[in-house]
Amino acid sequence: MNIAILDLFLRNVNCSEFSAKRVLEVSSKFVDGSVRPLIERFCNPREYVGVDIEPGKYVNVVLPAEKLVDYFGPEPFDIVISMEVPEHVFNWRLVVNNMKIVLKRGGYIHVTTRSKGFPYHTYPYNFWRYEAGDMIRIFKDFEIIRLEASWEAPGVFLKAKKPINWRPADLDNIELYSIILGKRPRNLVDLTEAPLVRRLMFMLCESKLKHFLPGVVVHMVARK
Repeated sequence: MNIAILDLFLRNVNCSEFSAKRVLEVSSKFVDGSVRPLIERFCNPREYVGVDIEPGKYVNVVLPAEKLVDYFGPEPFDIVISMEVPEHVFNWRLVVNNMKIVLKRGGYIHVTTRSKGFPYHTYPYNFWRYEAGDMIRIFKDFEIIRLEASWEAPGVFLKAKKPINWRPADLDNIELYSIILGKRPRNLVDLTEAPLVRRLMFMLCESKLKHFLPGVVVHMVARK
């Protein structure tokens, strides 16, 4: 988590929305930073639950984001936080719908993710890029309170509120930019469907050979 992501999140946090509330963080494992200790120390949530696909610091439940509803049931949380997750999940529609369903009506969701131009980066996978317009369509069934581009690198921040009379939006017709294909497909695609040249580019970006190339070359290849 870089400083721009932390800045976007903290500038839009209202501690009264967290106080005595149940919070869920999706993909909570501590890698290069976390908002959790700040929220727990200064905003006094009743409970803070972190889920991730692997165990680690700040992970309470090892669980894929696709299984949130199966595990927690509908609407148990007042706040859902998803920092730098949506670009990494294969079935983004399923994950987004799970996050929406586990959020109580009247609750808030905070999301940061990456836009076109941000380099290819696997942890463990990398599939999608989201623009502000995409987020408006994806969260058209929510009240969007804040939608802001990252000032540090291509990315977007969203804070939205689930309405009391919520009815889920149909996401099937939304086409996100696939970094795998370099275009916006309707269907879900993984690395095996990438053209040969793009697969080689991604392999280069993830290999030790990248250390022998000028940094600008690797960066240009990774962000195509």
